[in-house]
Amino acid sequence: MQVSTAEFRKGLRIVFDGEPYTIVDFQHVKPGKGGAFVRTKLKHMRQGRVIDNTFRSGEKVELVDFEDKHMQFLYKDDRFHFMDMETYDQVSLSEDEVGDAALYLKDNTEVEVLYIDGSPVSLELPNFIELAVARTDPGVRGDTAQGGTKPATLETGAVVQVPLFLNEGDIVKVDTRTGEYLGRVATAG
Repeated sequence: MQVSTAEFRKGLRIVFDGEPYTIVDFQHVKPGKGGAFVRTKLKHMRQGRVIDNTFRSGEKVELVDFEDKHMQFLYKDDRFHFMDMETYDQVSLSEDEVGDAALYLKDNTEVEVLYIDGSPVSLELPNFIELAVARTDPGVRGDTAQGGTKPATLETGAVVQVPLFLNEGDIVKVDTRTGEYLGRVATAG
């Protein structure tokens, strides 16, 4: 299926130079002289690199043939293994395909796996995830007048900055897009 530049929006997945890209940003430009055009930032869906490109106004591009499948993370050996929640088929992804999401994957985490032309390409985590603090230094009472932070290693190996009052075993909520601590969900013990 084809779309015109007038239908561009953030997140639209298009084929450019035979490769799948996602539109990260776009701007319609109408100069005083000459024809209108659309300036875009495109992110490669497999490699993650971002390029700038300009399309003539009214130009048509192909949409990417993709499918998002709801899957569950099972385990990791040399690859990451996932199970389709509807068909129970299993698929494995390499560390490159999983990318930074590996920092937040624990058993039974539900994710969206992106398929292009029938093969898995990348995955998307939920925006927020709850993980246990595996290792952190104890906070010292009276250590700071204002709220200070300390590094904490989570059960998956990710390191986030947390407030001084958190201890090992506490369950914390983390934003997977930024790696930022959002709050304590439960205390240890």
